[in-house]
Amino acid sequence: MGGLAGLGMLTAAACGAGGIADDSSGGSGSLRVLCEAGGKQELLKIAELFKKNTGTSVTFVELPYDGLYNRVLGEFSSGAVSFDVAALDAIWLPTFAEGVLRPLDELFTADVKKDLFPSLVQGAQVKGRFLGMPAWTNSEILFYRKDLFEDAKEQAAFEKEYGYPLAPPTTWEQFSDAAAFFTRDTKGKKALYGTDVKGAVETEWLAHVLQAGSPGAVLDDKGKVITDNKQHLDALRFYSDLNNRAKVSPPGAKQLDWGGAQNLFNQGKTAMMRFWAHAFPLVPKDSPVYGKVGAAPMIAGAAGMAGIPGPWYLSVPEATKKADLATEFVKFCYDNNALAVQSSLGLAARTSAFEQYQDKPGHEHFKPLVQTLSAPATRSRPATPKWQQIVDTVLIPTIQRSLTPGADYEALLKGARSDVERLIG
Repeated sequence: MGGLAGLGMLTAAACGAGGIADDSSGGSGSLRVLCEAGGKQELLKIAELFKKNTGTSVTFVELPYDGLYNRVLGEFSSGAVSFDVAALDAIWLPTFAEGVLRPLDELFTADVKKDLFPSLVQGAQVKGRFLGMPAWTNSEILFYRKDLFEDAKEQAAFEKEYGYPLAPPTTWEQFSDAAAFFTRDTKGKKALYGTDVKGAVETEWLAHVLQAGSPGAVLDDKGKVITDNKQHLDALRFYSDLNNRAKVSPPGAKQLDWGGAQNLFNQGKTAMMRFWAHAFPLVPKDSPVYGKVGAAPMIAGAAGMAGIPGPWYLSVPEATKKADLATEFVKFCYDNNALAVQSSLGLAARTSAFEQYQDKPGHEHFKPLVQTLSAPATRSRPATPKWQQIVDTVLIPTIQRSLTPGADYEALLKGARSDVERLIG
């Protein structure tokens, strides 16, 4: 999933098992917003201000990720919708594009686009029309153990071994060096690994694909499948070799997902973690690394720093009878986007919203997040209705097969290309 990945620690105040919350009869002075569990908190303060300013009340219907997708798909297919605005994962926009979502082109003025990360502007468009306004976004950045990286003895030992000062890594080479240096006592009770490798998710590898300079992740801008290009191969070799050759990641990489990686880091088992930025202030107080975590931009390959954004968009269904009011609310959410930072997820979409908070205590992850999202090589995932199928049936199995010593990376990527081509036709 996108920006809410790894958000298991947030409790959903759900409105029931897919049921409609209060105000089911609607009315001109009300709007119903459909969102994923946890997403309500990003919009709640904005909705309260909207009611105060306009008199229009906003009712939220929260559903789990898969339930939200199925609900929206079902209602769009029937032609009758029970909501006026939906918060949609970026990868869903192409699925719902044709005659289903109201174009919001008039909201994307030059000033609006200037205050949004380029990848978010790109991701909002399907076939040249803007179909959603970014509500919040995320990206993987680098988490590291400050108690290790700032320890004088560790610094002296690292520089003696590698010939340069120990610091949060900025390149693949530095990341590999630091991961190897901090991997120690792997069979003891105090086992420490330099980093993790996540076989059960695709985003991290795809970020490295962009860092390597690929013109896209999986597909290029013309829709051509490019999983077997040099950049995908370089990224897979770098990523999988951390597990296969360098052995700087804990056992079980093939099945490791976001939650598992987060637990390893919070338990003090890894020295570095590439992870969604929102997790920075959510390290548990009883964790051995609480208060010892630093944040840095995502690492860089030959093309520089890059991440895969995880934005969610506010979209208006064509079928709602309150399209104008709903569009007004979407614009209001953009105008007051900084209020989203004052939530449990603590993310926004506008560059200025992040910059407003980035120098305040507790938001040390914002500056690295802005740097990562602003990087020229950062790109959205491909705009294809088949994306989730591609992820589930091709990308993750390919990564998992690669996490075996002696795996033929080149053959795996050629096979992935054939599989993706069959999916998209």
